[in-house]
Amino acid sequence: MPTISQGGSRPSENESHRARRMAESFGVDAERYDRARPRYPDALVERIVAASPGPDVLDVGCGTGIAARQFQAAGCRVLGVEPDARMAEFARRTGVEVEVATFETWESAGRTFDAVVAGQAWHWVDPIAGAVKAARVLRPGGRLVAFSHVFDLPPTVAEAFAAVYRRVAPDSPLALQPPGDDRSPRQALALYQAMFPKFADGIREAGGFGDPEQWRFDGEQSYTRDEWLDLAPTTGALTLLPPDRLAEVLEGVGAAIDAIGGGFTMPRTTLAVTAARTGAA
Repeated sequence: MPTISQGGSRPSENESHRARRMAESFGVDAERYDRARPRYPDALVERIVAASPGPDVLDVGCGTGIAARQFQAAGCRVLGVEPDARMAEFARRTGVEVEVATFETWESAGRTFDAVVAGQAWHWVDPIAGAVKAARVLRPGGRLVAFSHVFDLPPTVAEAFAAVYRRVAPDSPLALQPPGDDRSPRQALALYQAMFPKFADGIREAGGFGDPEQWRFDGEQSYTRDEWLDLAPTTGALTLLPPDRLAEVLEGVGAAIDAIGGGFTMPRTTLAVTAARTGAA
């Protein structure tokens, strides 16, 4: 789900799971989503595999199968659960087994797993009901791991983007950036850093897990103008914008990138909250 918050109005971060229209809008262009969305750090995948008691992984909100294929490449057997049939069908074509359902309503039929993972997806799941379901399907010692990318746009780039959003999509979170406020590129990281403790609280309230811990992986990501414009329509409520408004956003953002040399590099943080299943199966 969203790599960086660029969409329109939405519920508060602890009620994102109620925004079903947005949550199930990403399949409007599944091929673009799969092509443009960044992969997850190899170190994250390796750490999850090493911390799990076996190779059976349940991928919640698997989308087009980006994370699932990375776990398959690491030697895991992966089953995806995805509410958007369009995304699920794309993932199947890439070799991922997927069942179409929200995680809260998905039927495990007695199957259990060594890891339950959710990449860019756990904020679309009820944090307590999701953790309860994960505890039911995890084997003892199995891991629940929810993880997300956060991109930290350079200040000059963020302000140029915000100007476009203020004009074209004034209800976008990026449109809320005050002109000249060079702190705003940190807002996405701050939002996710606030969200992950809520995930941990849901895990604690659900019971059946050890104390949650947070993992962090830092890196950077470079984008050309065309690469960023390929990614942008897959994020947040831009998937819900009518074509004319989306085209105007992309035109303005493209001009902003051209003005700074046709590309940029920004820090990328991948955050994860994880806990191990305790007790008997």
